[in-house]
Amino acid sequence: MEDAMYVAEKIREPAQINTVALKAYARVADAWGLSLKEAAGLADMSESTWKRAKKPDFAGELTKDQLLRLSAVIGIFKSLELYFSEPLAKSWFTRPNKGPLFGGSRPVDTAIDGGLPQILAVRTYLDALRGGA
Repeated sequence: MEDAMYVAEKIREPAQINTVALKAYARVADAWGLSLKEAAGLADMSESTWKRAKKPDFAGELTKDQLLRLSAVIGIFKSLELYFSEPLAKSWFTRPNKGPLFGGSRPVDTAIDGGLPQILAVRTYLDALRGGA
């Protein structure tokens, strides 16, 4: 049991959490085909910081807001993968959407413009769709 506690404590180290979150977020950004500017904007980073953050040896700190953004975007990705078939799951976030949250804009653009509140709204919207609400 001591080993499990040790592992749990190690995983909670901020640097390790940041590394895992950034790696997963980079995979999502690649899967969606986001531009450097889009991926950086969605993560609330400058393009130069995002370029550095994608590298395995990145030692920078993430703010709580950035970590929440990455977590919510990864959640959006997972919801899309569960709710839609492959081609739509990969393109939904970057396609114009007439839904009430988007007004004809692409979800990625509304998420960048609206920041964390909009990212969380998209996440909630997709979770509601998935749950049949």
